[in-house]
Amino acid sequence: MSVFVHRAMLSRFYKLATTSVSSHACIVTIVNRMMSGCQSEKVVPKDEVIRFIQDCMYKAGTTLEDAYTVGHHLMIADYRGHFSHGMNRMQMYVKDIENRITDPTARPQIITDFQAIALVDGKNALGQVVGKYCMELAIEKAKKFGIGMVTTRGSNHFGICGYYTMMAMEQGLIGFNCTNTSPLMAPTRSVKAGLGTNPLSLGMATGDGDEFVLDMATTAVAVGKIELAIRKGEDIPEGWALDSDGNVTRDAEEAFEASLLMPLGGSERNSGYKGYGLALMVEILCGILSGSQFGPNIRPWKTGNDQIADVGHCFMAINPEAFASGSKERLSTLLKQLRNLPVAGEEPVLIAGDPERLHMKQVDREGGITYHPNQLKASEEFAKHMSVRPMKLVPKSV
Repeated sequence: MSVFVHRAMLSRFYKLATTSVSSHACIVTIVNRMMSGCQSEKVVPKDEVIRFIQDCMYKAGTTLEDAYTVGHHLMIADYRGHFSHGMNRMQMYVKDIENRITDPTARPQIITDFQAIALVDGKNALGQVVGKYCMELAIEKAKKFGIGMVTTRGSNHFGICGYYTMMAMEQGLIGFNCTNTSPLMAPTRSVKAGLGTNPLSLGMATGDGDEFVLDMATTAVAVGKIELAIRKGEDIPEGWALDSDGNVTRDAEEAFEASLLMPLGGSERNSGYKGYGLALMVEILCGILSGSQFGPNIRPWKTGNDQIADVGHCFMAINPEAFASGSKERLSTLLKQLRNLPVAGEEPVLIAGDPERLHMKQVDREGGITYHPNQLKASEEFAKHMSVRPMKLVPKSV
């Protein structure tokens, strides 16, 4: 995808962010919750975030275009409030390049191409580069055949799933994608990690400014949330993770050390086996179909920094017009009906993607992204390590 298309996509995010999706009270409540612990008098403009990440990635050895691809992706993650998968991930990418674990200039290669499906070898390229390539291929097939499905092996951590979903939505299509990851989930009744966080995303736009964008891990939480809790010096909620003895813990350091995340739902009595089942579903679509590493065979998250990742992804794009007409209108009606349901308290019913849109609206109102002071400090130190210009902070607009 060209820089022009990236900027067009950013323009769409701004339009969505300024579309009213809820009451002012809801905006204040949800955004304050998402920004908790990240308060600062200064912010970083979105273009400056991209510039900084692009400079670091380019200095690490990527092409300028690929560096921009990574920078844009990570900025969008932070813009949408997913700080665990934004700038927080950049140092990991650079470290893998420096350790010759990821090939910074590799290009994905099609292995099998048959009508609506394709198999791609990522050639150990940057995950965002592989992901963009594959979703573009799925989109191309969907426009021709009504649906496109691409599975991928030989890839790396590719950021937030929702980014690729929204690429399809930008073209008027339904987007879906998922990925396997390093083993971090302790399957129900296990005290050892056997599957990854294995996130998935599905999204569809209504055509009148509304949309549904589901973007979730199949663990109770992404490991990046625990990393952020450590960065902030906070405890984690019960049900997120186990300690090294297999007991539920609220200590973020203890949870990170054990790296035993609980499935979505938490314990077995709270239906954690459903999250486990969803994670295994993702594994079939990503690791089993593509021929990548799978389950406990993928490199460990913390100690596998000398191994190639070889993770698998799955991408789908679906043309809703290939099915019953009026689907976007029906979705619009459904979302309105759900939002207008009676509520138990003061906060309204939300649709997947609403908190992200509210977060983007606040970012735009303030003139940039608010990062936790520890993240800003780490980024300033990393700028010195990479010998690049540090991020420029500006006062909040409000």
